[in-house]
Amino acid sequence: MKLLFTNPLFTKLLFTNLASTKKVFARNMKLFSLAVLVLTTCVQYTHAQTSSAAASTSSAPAAKVDKSTPKIASGKWTGPKLEDGQPDIGGNWSPTFGSYLNFTDPEGISTGERPRTLPPREERAPSRVSDPADGKVPFQPWALAKVKEYQDFYANPIKPEFIDPLARCAPQGIPQSLYMHGHEILQYPGYIVFLFDQGNRIIHLDNKPHLPSNIKLWNGDSRGHWEGNTLIVDVSNYNGKSKYGRTGEFASENVQIKERYVFDNDGKRYNYIAEISDPSVYTRPFTVTVAERKWTEADEPRAVVYAVRKAKHAGSETIIENDEERACIEYNNPHAHLSVDRP
Repeated sequence: MKLLFTNPLFTKLLFTNLASTKKVFARNMKLFSLAVLVLTTCVQYTHAQTSSAAASTSSAPAAKVDKSTPKIASGKWTGPKLEDGQPDIGGNWSPTFGSYLNFTDPEGISTGERPRTLPPREERAPSRVSDPADGKVPFQPWALAKVKEYQDFYANPIKPEFIDPLARCAPQGIPQSLYMHGHEILQYPGYIVFLFDQGNRIIHLDNKPHLPSNIKLWNGDSRGHWEGNTLIVDVSNYNGKSKYGRTGEFASENVQIKERYVFDNDGKRYNYIAEISDPSVYTRPFTVTVAERKWTEADEPRAVVYAVRKAKHAGSETIIENDEERACIEYNNPHAHLSVDRP
């Protein structure tokens, strides 16, 4: 090895190769540095564009939420009808303000929620209870104590009855299904189908008698008929297991619900009005009123009430699809507030 390094020819060749390698390495390092510089510039530019877009989005005014309940008078139906004579009211609907978190103060503090600053009561969405005028459920003392107990243990349910039924993916029940999220209405000769994101409901229009009283259902048993622009429904056979909201208001198996769906003749709105009577729980009947509106593909998506997006596909037809995965969507079907018909 010593003789090899003392050989002039070998030494010249070695250092020539080393010099060549050094030049190649230096050239590659310059190219690498240039690539890093270009990449860094691109990343910074992209970040700046994203930040600018985010700032622009965050500074844009939020869509105004309609919290009003315009009156719709019961009367003659002058809109389109189906072949069996029903008013054509099928489609996708939702409450103008969707929330189940607080039954009597929809924008107020919910059970288990941390305290936060609220706007004045008159600026928040009205109670779901329209009668009595104070917006409160007329509970008997024992029932009110049960509601408060549910609220106290909501975040620490030491008994099965303190667990929100929705945590078990149970149907929302009546009337909660009408103001929690959106729903789809399908019409057939002799009956109407409501598709909710947690359970479905059939309203029979053929004078069929109610189910035997020993059969109890999450959404009750519904029998209805049309009077002009108003669908009148009698609900019985309720199982008393659902709540009206996260705040724990409830009814028993003895409840009777008289519903009125009053549709505007332009087919864009309806008012849901339910008189709820249960002498074993309340001191008097009370009324729930919810304003509903129709949604079509012309509307911009909105969380809770219209959480959808336009599907990407090769055709020209507009297809609306889910924009979220909800753990409790029954059978994983894309219905309720997650689907929509063409206008």
